[in-house]
Amino acid sequence: MLKKIRTTLATVFFVGLTLMFLDFTGTLHLWLGWMAKVQALEAVLALNVVVITVLVGLTLIFGRIYCSVICPLGVLQDLFGRLGKKAKKNRYTYSAEKRWVRYPVLVVFVVALVLGGGSLVQLLAPYSAFGRIVTMVLQPLYKAGNNVLAIIAEVLDSYAFYPVDVWLKSMPVLLIAVGTVILLFVLAWRNGRTYCNTICPVGTVLSLLSRFSLYKIRFHADKCKHCSLCTKNCKASCIDFRTSQVDYSRCVVCGDCLEVCKFGALSYALKSKQQSNKADDEQSADPSKRTFLLTTALAATAALAQEAKHVDGGLADIVEKSAPERITPLTPPGSLSAKNMSQHCTGCQLCVSECPNDVLRPSVDLMNLMQPVMSYEHGYCRPECTRCSEVCPAGAIKPIDREEKTSIQIGHAVVSPHHCLSALGETECGNCARHCPAGAITMMPTDPDDELSPSIPAVNEEACIGCGACEHLCPVRPLPAIYVEGHEVHRYI
Repeated sequence: MLKKIRTTLATVFFVGLTLMFLDFTGTLHLWLGWMAKVQALEAVLALNVVVITVLVGLTLIFGRIYCSVICPLGVLQDLFGRLGKKAKKNRYTYSAEKRWVRYPVLVVFVVALVLGGGSLVQLLAPYSAFGRIVTMVLQPLYKAGNNVLAIIAEVLDSYAFYPVDVWLKSMPVLLIAVGTVILLFVLAWRNGRTYCNTICPVGTVLSLLSRFSLYKIRFHADKCKHCSLCTKNCKASCIDFRTSQVDYSRCVVCGDCLEVCKFGALSYALKSKQQSNKADDEQSADPSKRTFLLTTALAATAALAQEAKHVDGGLADIVEKSAPERITPLTPPGSLSAKNMSQHCTGCQLCVSECPNDVLRPSVDLMNLMQPVMSYEHGYCRPECTRCSEVCPAGAIKPIDREEKTSIQIGHAVVSPHHCLSALGETECGNCARHCPAGAITMMPTDPDDELSPSIPAVNEEACIGCGACEHLCPVRPLPAIYVEGHEVHRYI
């Protein structure tokens, strides 16, 4: 029963989080957003005291069920391990805890977190690794499948599906995601939860608490026949049948050992007051009570919640836009500043996958690798859209409403007169001024004394919010004649 409950809840979390990253319609996060907010590291960075308290309580009572139920990367390892188990049964062995690896990794992770070493934090954070895999590897395939269905629906005169752009947001991050998948697959295929119990910093922190959990997998030495099946089926390599001991710092309460033990020598039980530290009571807790407690606790968690080529848009070949070199990167409205983004963002890519305007993409800067930055080749940041602030689980992008967003200045537009079609006298363009939602751009004559001279955009930096409508809609290719320069610290105007 324990394994069935764990498997069911793990499936709910894994499928829900995967669908949330794949979704590009902006609807699923309204129902499933709480799953991202109950991830351990994200809750710590967002200072979500309720979630942190519940996760600590769950671990102290039931052990490391977080790693086998709530963490999507942990569940992914189990899926890879299951494939290996089909190839060869009873293939695991007991191994001692590798403290010389896991604790130095944890120390390095904490130091990087405190000092703002975002790249290292994002490489090690488990939820972030899962988000990269789904966003960079699976979402393009998901969108491509959607586009195939859109073509079929169009033939059938149906509007059930609509086509979306499929484009590579970052080659370096894609390679990191693919490398992570390969590493996890190899480790899980060969040794089960090696990554979880030697590298993952969240798993290491929870292991310190799980040593003191009330409910544990316990041996009944008089019933054990030393068949070794428990050890050979423990994906965490934490059961030593020879000494009848379990390393509770690595046990994730998956229930596999209980399922394979044919002699009733193992139970998931609450230690009684009369027991010593070395012996376990033969009478296990009532299974129905354990089931009720486990289900209730996990249900509580779920309830929380440089010459430019000019084209006129006619029959000429359209050259793809290129991103201008910005002195200061653009960070999303609600992120407050580049510093706040660096300190709180785990690079999970949820905001990138959810952005309906294709504005966000992972940074390739080494100091802020995989954290979201903005660029306007594929769209612009519409003033009415606040989706990234709604889905961020780590507090890197604070929740804002539509009215608030229209008054947040994340940057300001800068004009390149040597590229501007109007300033060069090639045509009366004015796209930037015409489509500026803030009314911050005015077309002015290049010669103040001659009103008939070619006009050039003039930017009111006090009114510009940096949404990028001007940059996106500028017809100049490949580099736009007007672009947005970011601000280190956002301000209200």
